[in-house]
Amino acid sequence: MIGLYTKNVGAVWFGAACNHKEVFATSFALSQEKVLWSLLGNIPYNIPFQQFKEPSVFAERALCILKNIYNGEGSKENLPLNTEHLSEYARKVIDVVSMVPLGYVTSYGSVARVAGGSSRAVGRVMAFNPFPLIVPCHRVVCWDFTLGGYGGGSDVKLAILSREKRGYSVEAEVSVCGGKLRLFPVEFVLSKLAKIRAESKY
Repeated sequence: MIGLYTKNVGAVWFGAACNHKEVFATSFALSQEKVLWSLLGNIPYNIPFQQFKEPSVFAERALCILKNIYNGEGSKENLPLNTEHLSEYARKVIDVVSMVPLGYVTSYGSVARVAGGSSRAVGRVMAFNPFPLIVPCHRVVCWDFTLGGYGGGSDVKLAILSREKRGYSVEAEVSVCGGKLRLFPVEFVLSKLAKIRAESKY
């Protein structure tokens, strides 16, 4: 049985679809209805589900982590994700993107060089990411540090990244799936967008 859980924090609703030990999907939106529709669209079709008013201990933990990531605080805790219903390639992309730490971004191309496929293929997986915030697809941007797509909208993506800046100034890399994933400070993206906006005024 998969439980659907939602929680309102300020103006934002957070949602998690999980059993007592694994997360099947997460979501966030400005309305509870949108969160529930997103969760329903991402859980396996062959497993029974039920909406619960009160979160379980595990669900409460997941909802708290979602809120912290959304607020730019990040999380040191890794939740077990159920990805059995996803393709092998989607699972690999998710594994790679999950390694992008707070304060950094990577590019679609950098993910593709580790996971395989093309930048566009990575973008397609991220467009249907069933674990937003937990799998930080908001930290994947274009090669030129423009935002690229985001299911919640580019303004939401920018707002989350703005809260995640940590004052880093140099590139880094992380070992994942037998390759090296390039990382760039969030500040690179924010500087790029500030430059674009300044130039658009003229």
